[in-house]
Amino acid sequence: MPPADTGASTIVVDASAPSSPVITSRAAAPASAERLEPGRPGYRTMSFALFAAGVAAFALLYSTQALLPAISASYGVSAGQASWTVSAATGALALCVLPLSALSERFGRRQMMTASLTVAVLVGMLVPFAPSIGWLIALRAVQGAALAGLPASAMAYLAEEVRPKALVAAIGLFVAGNSIGGMSGRILTGWVAQAWGWRAALAAVGLLAVACAVAFHFLIPKARNFTPGTLNPKALAKTVATHLGNPLLVRLYAIGALFMTVFGAVYTVIGFRLVEEPFSLPQGIVGSIFLVYLVGTVSSAAAGRLVARLGRRGALYLAVSTTTAGLLLSLSQSLAAVLLGLVLITAGFFAGHAVASSSVSRTATTGRAQASALYQSAYYLGSSAGGTLGAVAFHAGGWAATVALGLLAVLGVVSITLYGTRVARAERRALVPATR
Repeated sequence: MPPADTGASTIVVDASAPSSPVITSRAAAPASAERLEPGRPGYRTMSFALFAAGVAAFALLYSTQALLPAISASYGVSAGQASWTVSAATGALALCVLPLSALSERFGRRQMMTASLTVAVLVGMLVPFAPSIGWLIALRAVQGAALAGLPASAMAYLAEEVRPKALVAAIGLFVAGNSIGGMSGRILTGWVAQAWGWRAALAAVGLLAVACAVAFHFLIPKARNFTPGTLNPKALAKTVATHLGNPLLVRLYAIGALFMTVFGAVYTVIGFRLVEEPFSLPQGIVGSIFLVYLVGTVSSAAAGRLVARLGRRGALYLAVSTTTAGLLLSLSQSLAAVLLGLVLITAGFFAGHAVASSSVSRTATTGRAQASALYQSAYYLGSSAGGTLGAVAFHAGGWAATVALGLLAVLGVVSITLYGTRVARAERRALVPATR
């Protein structure tokens, strides 16, 4: 892979590669147990358990996003203040994903996932009773920190327990649970809030998460190929420093963060725009706007074909162009044009995210679990920053200011990719004399 490539077509997980440098020693590993695969006992229940976990986690993580106008009105706060109920959760997840993924090496993937879901669900049952915006933001931060233990642990669990040939399909089902949870949580809260208020909507998401967490607890098979190790913080710090010293990985992290800044800004603020003139949509319809997420499922799956046809950087440029067109189209005062703009933004974001995120595993030759965790940290920091800055921009200058923020982030992606192209060309020219 050329040094300046900025993406790949599929998520690559190599269970045989060194991915846990935080471990200094392990107990003598038992003979590897037979791994799960389609058609064998345990695979279907495992898949459904992780699907349920993904639904619960992402329904909880973004549960307040479709409710921001109602929360803002209820507490008498600005859009920027209300947006912190989303940004606090995603920001806390970003900060905690790396340390919690390291802890899963010591205490087990299954145990970490169970603990994460349990704490997040318990907090979720308290969230509807928050007496002030400060309490709501604090509870959401705790919830986001708890959920940080799920994504990396789930990926590691699958890499250890599922046969390599079935791994991509198993990961795909978990990711599908993520997207369906994020989408269904927003839609559910929109319609419940329209009938009974935003507190009832958050309670409904909490109950959905309880049901999913119970299903996960009873269905997830015990780990048969995990051996606990002893944590070495110095080794972890060294691995992280190595990844952050890799220019290509840093560019990938920045691209993921910038794409998510656009996405976070748009979907945090769009509810405020659609409940105002000239649209004046009811809360239930605003929540249903998140059905557009289904477009992202299609575009992320198509990223592989785009890379095969256009190359990795070509696919990234297409994702940027699509996102930019969507941002500009969303400035229209026509509801149909705004919805088409959201479709293009969503398609471009998911394609760009697929290209950037999947390249991390291909780029990191050691410590892949930590490399992926750093990408997730950058990704959710982008979500947190986008949500807050997008709401502040909207409060200061309306939707046009939010779009300007998105265009600035897109320009950052273009600049990073152009720089990567120049680096690749320079390195190829430098190699020419050595081959003669």
